[in-house]
Amino acid sequence: MSVIGYEAGNAGKEGPKVSVIIPVYNAARYIDEAFHSVAAQTYPNWELILVDDASTDGSREYLKELAERSRRIPSLRGRIKLCLQACNTGPAAARNAGIRAAEGRFLAYLDADDLWKADKLEKQLEFMLRGGYAFSFTGYEFADQKGRRSGRAVRVPERLTYREALGNTTISTITVMLDREQIPEGLLIMPEASPREDTATWWRILRNGYVAYGINEVLSVYRRHPDSHSANKWKAIRGTWRTYRQNEGMTVWSAGRYFTGYLFRAVKRRTGKIT
Repeated sequence: MSVIGYEAGNAGKEGPKVSVIIPVYNAARYIDEAFHSVAAQTYPNWELILVDDASTDGSREYLKELAERSRRIPSLRGRIKLCLQACNTGPAAARNAGIRAAEGRFLAYLDADDLWKADKLEKQLEFMLRGGYAFSFTGYEFADQKGRRSGRAVRVPERLTYREALGNTTISTITVMLDREQIPEGLLIMPEASPREDTATWWRILRNGYVAYGINEVLSVYRRHPDSHSANKWKAIRGTWRTYRQNEGMTVWSAGRYFTGYLFRAVKRRTGKIT
């Protein structure tokens, strides 16, 4: 991996820095929207770490151009880092590369084809600082391939413990924010061999005594692609089962009990009726 970084600018010194990590793989048609949803944030003290995972569709060339352009824009100067993976290693390894390059106290994740509302970082960071929370997540809304919002919001609970989260996988990666001063780095690194690396990471953090606190407000937009929707759905189901068995070491009986709750909530979440 090579890293293209720039000397820090003077923008946005109000409050702790948030490191935003976006893994990119063949997302040339979407990455500009994701980038601008970060650039438009009302909270000023953020850095954006774009990790290209050996894209083949022109994403890497576009990201290089984007990073270079940002040097000439005062509001973006010093805030964009580009990490280039030598080969395609998957989203977990890409996010881990982003974590290693991060300088902020807080970590936040966005996927290259998804979006944030402009006040996402501001509201979530204020919520975490006010409560002294180490781990938070928010509600989100589904959108179609063109980013048109469906009106179907995923509502989230006020808090989730480890046991509660096992049967309620409502924590979406693009809504998560983590405090690196409270959570050790070893818990933040995603397991690269796990079929659901993000879920496995949240469960591992919670298993170590932390609680995830929810903001029941739509602050992110999750884009669903019709061509891959069914394949992704079944992949997620299989991956969740393997995560129970592989990462959590559960017996078939225990995994089945939590898996039933997961399936029930997953179906309701897809129809926008989940609480």
